[in-house]
Amino acid sequence: MAVWLELLWVSTKLGLTSFGGPIAHLGYFHDEYVCRRKWLGEGEYAELVALCQFLPGPASSQVGIGIGLKRGGLLGGILSFIGFTWPSVLALMLFGWYMQASGTDGSGWLHGLKLVAVAIVAHAIMGMGQKLASGRLLATIAVVSAASALLWPTAFTQIAIIALAAAAGVWLCRDQSGEAGTLKPVEMEPERRAPLSRRFGMICLLLFAGLLVALPMLRETGGLMAMADSFYRSGSLVFGGGHVVLPLLEDEIAGRGWVSAEQFLAGYGAAQAVPGPLFTFAAYLGTVMEGPLGAAIATLAIFLPAFLLVAGALPFWDTLRSVPLARRALAGVNAAVVGLLLAAFYDPIWTSAIGSPQDAAFAAILFVLLSYWKLPPWIIVVIGAAGGALGIGG
Repeated sequence: MAVWLELLWVSTKLGLTSFGGPIAHLGYFHDEYVCRRKWLGEGEYAELVALCQFLPGPASSQVGIGIGLKRGGLLGGILSFIGFTWPSVLALMLFGWYMQASGTDGSGWLHGLKLVAVAIVAHAIMGMGQKLASGRLLATIAVVSAASALLWPTAFTQIAIIALAAAAGVWLCRDQSGEAGTLKPVEMEPERRAPLSRRFGMICLLLFAGLLVALPMLRETGGLMAMADSFYRSGSLVFGGGHVVLPLLEDEIAGRGWVSAEQFLAGYGAAQAVPGPLFTFAAYLGTVMEGPLGAAIATLAIFLPAFLLVAGALPFWDTLRSVPLARRALAGVNAAVVGLLLAAFYDPIWTSAIGSPQDAAFAAILFVLLSYWKLPPWIIVVIGAAGGALGIGG
């Protein structure tokens, strides 16, 4: 019971303070789950991130669900999802209307939150890079991965980068001597096996596929079933998560006339201003369409594929990661994850947040307060928002 309550409390705290989008969320998770609470090691966390990059859906939410599953089983995963999601769900049901009415999408405090994201992600890259990409060849894999992600910015590029990095790890991690010309793999932490069986994992994967086939046939009944199908498909067919789902939702929801273009864009603006996963944009759309019941159905439908895929994949992943060949591959994958974070740090985080020397200076101060003064992330969020509102930076 204590483990479940702790999971709910910690994930709720993250849901209330995790501004900045999916990549920044991974930084918040790293700071809370790896650095402070030591629930996962650096390598295990990077492996979970890599697994979620392979799966369709919101990667940062899937990482949070995966941590909950490892820590507290099925109920732990559910509580982690609820804690991280409910603050932004409620905020978007209310704040979406506020954003439409007041037009504050360009407010200074919002810009301050973008600078907070710069500091958070930089802190995560520094910590993960020291552990997972410190050797010459590992650092090379990380930099090549970052360059590839920047030069060919597609969701499928990320999958290709991770796959090629795994192949490089298998080829280069021939021994652990650390001699020139060889790649010293990252030492595997003690395995924290998710308390889920392979049979349960297979049921989850079959349920994911079954709903993907069945819901389009059931949508002919119209009403809430049609809405559930649109949101479930949007959550099932998106690699990269976050902003990538918006074109699908626009086609499925606004394109069908369920909400107007103005309502859709207003909700998108609200989603940028609140913490937590961007997929909770579905809660706003569901509210506009069918009120609170619509918000509940839309939110559950868009996140259900992510939950089923993580719960289905983890039992097999925990076994695979202990195979010697897989351990060599994971050394390359870990370095690639650092590279992908580095690429995302530049675009979109740096490019959208840093527009002046003042911005860079304020972000650097936030980084020092987080990394060296060890202030909690929520205090950094408050300082960043207050500084932006007072015109510091920008």
